Amino acid sequence: MQPTEDLVHHAAEMARLAAGAARGYFRGRLGVEFKPDESPVTQADRGVEAQVRAYLAQHFPDHGIFGEEQGKSGLDRKHLWVIDPIDGTRSFLSGHPLFGFLLGHLIDGVPRIGVIGMPALNETYLGISGHGASRDGQAIRVSAQVDPDRAILYINEPERLYRNQPQVFDRLLKFGQTRRFAYDCYQYALLAAGHIDALVDYGLEPYDFLPVLPVVQAAGGMMTDWDGAPLTLNSGGRVVAAATPALHGALLDLVNG
Repeated sequence: MQPTEDLVHHAAEMARLAAGAARGYFRGRLGVEFKPDESPVTQADRGVEAQVRAYLAQHFPDHGIFGEEQGKSGLDRKHLWVIDPIDGTRSFLSGHPLFGFLLGHLIDGVPRIGVIGMPALNETYLGISGHGASRDGQAIRVSAQVDPDRAILYINEPERLYRNQPQVFDRLLKFGQTRRFAYDCYQYALLAAGHIDALVDYGLEPYDFLPVLPVVQAAGGMMTDWDGAPLTLNSGGRVVAAATPALHGALLDLVNG
């Protein structure tokens, strides 16, 4: 089932509201708490998610919600919204503008709408299953790169990847013409817009990867777990995304040794 224009409209409106809320907190004085996994959380994370949840309660009270800060309910419902209010809280806290807002909509368990909002950059990336991807209303498309030796590769969460998969990390350092280390969600937007060719990610939660999946796919890219399987609510946090099947296959071979 494809998303309706009404769903797309509401997704874009929630992204607009979330961006405004996030900018209101950005570079302000915020109290910080730490979760059991030592990841930080602020009033900005909670405030942005609360605003999105209030919007959903008004417009879609029967839909399920999976949010990073306030938990999940109705995961088995036909329509499910996945929210990461501040993707990159550490970036946000350090005044770095590459934090994002992520929103995904699943229909029957399949991601169909994805939003990558970059509040500090005033950019919004929207992916709609079957209808393409855009940045601020302008169509975007992945690159046509098929040669692994000429690819631009981003490695997300490099320290975590190095600690837990050092052999994979070492192999990734030999892939492509250009390699960059990064964090958070913006690399998926860069991939969808054709600025980079591939990325490998590690240690993610569903609210990190399900919202960006429709953006990458609608722009013509490929995005799976490290085994090449489709990403779902039950997937692990290891992701390979690439502009072309050739690069995607080469990276799958690499991460699996």
